[in-house]
Amino acid sequence: MNTATPQPSTTILSTAEIREQFPALLRLHNEHPAAYFDGAGGTQTPRVVVDAVADYLLNHNANTHWEYPTSHETDAIIESARHAFGDFLNASANEIVFGPNTTTMIYYLSRALGRTLGPGDEIVTTELEHHANVAPWQALVKERGLTLKLAQMDPETGQLDWNDFARLVTKKTKVVAFGAGCNALGTVNDFRRAVELAHSVGAFALVDAVHYAPYFLCDVKEMNCDFFTCSAYKFYGPHVSVFYGKNDLLESIDFPKLEPAPDAAPERAEMGTQNHEGIAGAAAAVDFYASLSSVDFSLRDNGITDSGLHRDRRQRLQSAFAGLRAHSAPQVKRLWEELSKTKGVTLYGPPPQVERTPTVSFVIKNVSATDVARRLAERGLFASHGDFYAQTVIERLGLAPEGLVRVGCACYTSDEEIDRLIEAVRAIALGP
Repeated sequence: MNTATPQPSTTILSTAEIREQFPALLRLHNEHPAAYFDGAGGTQTPRVVVDAVADYLLNHNANTHWEYPTSHETDAIIESARHAFGDFLNASANEIVFGPNTTTMIYYLSRALGRTLGPGDEIVTTELEHHANVAPWQALVKERGLTLKLAQMDPETGQLDWNDFARLVTKKTKVVAFGAGCNALGTVNDFRRAVELAHSVGAFALVDAVHYAPYFLCDVKEMNCDFFTCSAYKFYGPHVSVFYGKNDLLESIDFPKLEPAPDAAPERAEMGTQNHEGIAGAAAAVDFYASLSSVDFSLRDNGITDSGLHRDRRQRLQSAFAGLRAHSAPQVKRLWEELSKTKGVTLYGPPPQVERTPTVSFVIKNVSATDVARRLAERGLFASHGDFYAQTVIERLGLAPEGLVRVGCACYTSDEEIDRLIEAVRAIALGP
């Protein structure tokens, strides 16, 4: 009898099937179908996520831990969401903390860790960061007399200078705060190497995965990071932050809290009443992502039921992420190649042959980023522009204060939309 574990074959819903789930895609602007290339700043929301938010508010709305039905139901919904994100990150439910946004959560963590730090202690981060992973540590410098060091980026490649990073991590380092992906350039950073360097000197390792988690399925156990953060609104959910901490750290770190508030992890790391409806929607976003894949297991003769394996959320997430990367990779390649051939267009960040997120940033000669975005919008093409809170990146590229135009692919991006974008950028670059 063959007892080998059945291996799934990956399929992904068609783009048309995915697009049917997003009401926003029915919008017209100037008689053009709206094409949302602003996903790196926040994706559109599928019906199932909106339904989960509405269902909570209409049928379960209450505060937690009280002895009546809707309060019990709220407790259960939040606990279920912790399990959903446990599957999403390969963590335990009691390691999942919810908050309003990643900026707030990193500030909150910095307040907690800063209580034990003082002059002579150092924080290391990089020039590729969103300022949410810089400003909280800058505040500690002023308040606690710490030293903050930023590892340099290479403006030519949009990648980190690892020699500089390794040089900055010393026995004085207490926290390494590291972005897994650069939201301005699409750069993917070697967070495993950063975590190892942090732990080699006894420092805490925080991975900011806000621009990474929407595109690569994360495994915090494999990462071995101490802390990790991402935001559900970047992957089809509401504006809720998801923060991971190793359970022993969540239990032991002196998080600022009200004295009567819960004192057990993970709630002791959550400040005040949470956004319950947002948490319900965030969990629905995880299930939406998993639903994009259809996993077909071969039963063979091992007695394992197809339905049981089909419901494995982590397995379905793995399949969905792989399928969506396979879908977006040729789109990014075509976009990069066509724009690079367009006179007057300058691209920034790693090329498609390097591992990267499906985010492409560029400028057009003699046209401001603001004007490019405005003119794209006239054609129904919605793109973001500016510094995206990655202020240091823009300064190092010599593009401050105007910044870049940023476009990105999401699960609902069609090949036809890519063609429309290429045509529109060419028209702007080449002029009348």
